[in-house]
Amino acid sequence: MSLSTPSLPGRVRIRTVIDDRLHTTSACMGIRYGSRDDPDGLGGCAHLLEHLLMSAPLREGASFCEYVERLGGESNAQTGLETMLVHAQVLPQDAGETVERMLDAVLRPRLSRQLLDAERSVVKQELLAAAADPSDTVQDAFLAALFPGHPLGRPVGGTTPGLDRLDLDAVIEQHAAALVTAPITLVVVGPELPSGLADTAAPTTPAPTAPAPVRAHVPLPPVGGSDPPPPPGDDFQWMVMGARSPRADVPDRAAYGVLAALLGSSSASLLYRTVRNEHGLSYSFQAWDRGYREAGAWRILIGAGPAEADRVRKLVERLLGDVAAGRFTEADIDAARRQATMRLVVDRDNPLEYARRLAESACTRPDRTIDEECALIDGVAPEAVAAAAGQVVDDLVFVHRS
Repeated sequence: MSLSTPSLPGRVRIRTVIDDRLHTTSACMGIRYGSRDDPDGLGGCAHLLEHLLMSAPLREGASFCEYVERLGGESNAQTGLETMLVHAQVLPQDAGETVERMLDAVLRPRLSRQLLDAERSVVKQELLAAAADPSDTVQDAFLAALFPGHPLGRPVGGTTPGLDRLDLDAVIEQHAAALVTAPITLVVVGPELPSGLADTAAPTTPAPTAPAPVRAHVPLPPVGGSDPPPPPGDDFQWMVMGARSPRADVPDRAAYGVLAALLGSSSASLLYRTVRNEHGLSYSFQAWDRGYREAGAWRILIGAGPAEADRVRKLVERLLGDVAAGRFTEADIDAARRQATMRLVVDRDNPLEYARRLAESACTRPDRTIDEECALIDGVAPEAVAAAAGQVVDDLVFVHRS
């Protein structure tokens, strides 16, 4: 296996992982552009633009998605708060043409009002589906409370009024001014370098012709308030408990990833052993940490029945307090480190997930290899995990939806 990181002409950087044992080629474009870049009053623009890029006709008339899937491959895209990923997995002999069309679809889309209206309608259906799922709405509510009035606190999908205000000129302007000018990394994972990239991927390729603009940090407001405890009733409750964590480029934020594993969905976690095994109160929960430009968001998402919800909330608070006080064993921390490491290693063993992870990593945090990320996790001391838990306890935000 070999790894190289030369540059393509323009502002697109290429990173290749060549492994001759693979039988498919995966490509992912990571763009440092997301819903936080939506213009004021036009929430949902980035997400709608993602839909348009995947659906707009290429020079043959079919969309990028249709082109890839006619080859027997698969393709998709996703928009987050700060990143957009566009990816495809195809047979190696189709990789060169697929990458060429991916670049064309993302950088030179053929947009029309008819397409805009159709995809706007599709996105509205997505919003309706999300609004009917409290495990989705509770996460939007948590970020809104964690980052009130800040771009990180806005829902990625936007709102129906914001989508209705978007016209073709606004979308085209946002594509030209925000997406195309953002730092972009193209990651290719496969058995060989796709045809057409051999020359541009040479180490002698000149650096990008123009520096990417520096995306400014937006001052963080104070954290918003928490919800009151879940009321007695008949409805299943989805709850999120968490706090701000360090921003994406802070090395010691690895402690928050280990804390998430310590209180995650694994049967080895403290949360599983307490809430599920000992008390039998919940079967659905997970914890994770995500870093952004100004700060991160550490959280536990947990569901419980109406009679158990408040008790579950108190147990989670107690566990966080126990970890902050150092009431855990070295074996607990070792298991959490291994869980956090395993998530990275499993992604590396899946070519498409590896391409996605490398592309997203290039957008959101320092350019480290998975081995370097694993080393940071392995170096997390128990005291650092306790300190991370203490910070979460001090700044805890709680929201719930039924």
